[in-house]
Amino acid sequence: MPAPPGSVMIFAAGLGTRMGSLTKDRPKPLLRAGGQTLLDHALAQATRVPKKVVNVCYHADQIIAHLSGRDDIRISDERPRRLETGGGLIRALPLLGGDCCFTLNTDCIWTGANPLDQLAGAWVPDRMDALLLVVARDRAKGHSGSGDFAISDDQRLKRGGSLIYTGAQIIRTDILKDYPQEPFSLNEIWNDIALRGRLCGAIFDGGWCDTGTPGGLAMANSALAPSDDV
Repeated sequence: MPAPPGSVMIFAAGLGTRMGSLTKDRPKPLLRAGGQTLLDHALAQATRVPKKVVNVCYHADQIIAHLSGRDDIRISDERPRRLETGGGLIRALPLLGGDCCFTLNTDCIWTGANPLDQLAGAWVPDRMDALLLVVARDRAKGHSGSGDFAISDDQRLKRGGSLIYTGAQIIRTDILKDYPQEPFSLNEIWNDIALRGRLCGAIFDGGWCDTGTPGGLAMANSALAPSDDV
């Protein structure tokens, strides 16, 4: 089995516009679900990854202060211009190192199986440039949009279908050198990888909730609330 990536890029620079007033004075990654910030939920999935990089832009000082004292975390500061997921990843490449890395969104909650462990177990770099963790539409709590991908018997992904991207992936960093350090979405990189037949997927075994909207955040809080059952 290939060695798992030794670094993870955690996206925390977004504006959180879907959250409305909840993100007027704070960044979305510092909103709480189950008594814990969304950023800390993401970091909890990456405890076994040696190198962690968190990008910041919107209310960056709050996130930097929240992570103060965490020697295992490097900050990729995008101020004054947010670079979105694609440009943000390109900016962070010198901090990530290696020939591949995990990336992890902070606007979702995973329960049960560890998403990064599952990705590492399914990663076959000889035939993959990116491996995306996806979940069936009927198991995507808090998600109101349509599906993102369909998957073939050999794990290749194509656009359309009912599978939802969970916000976790492994991607080869050596294929990214020609992309600009400008604002653009990871979707552009995925489209290029798909044309080469090397965009693949793994279906998540655990529970997943989209916390990118007030309704999704409320659903996650309800699901994570302590039970009174004995």
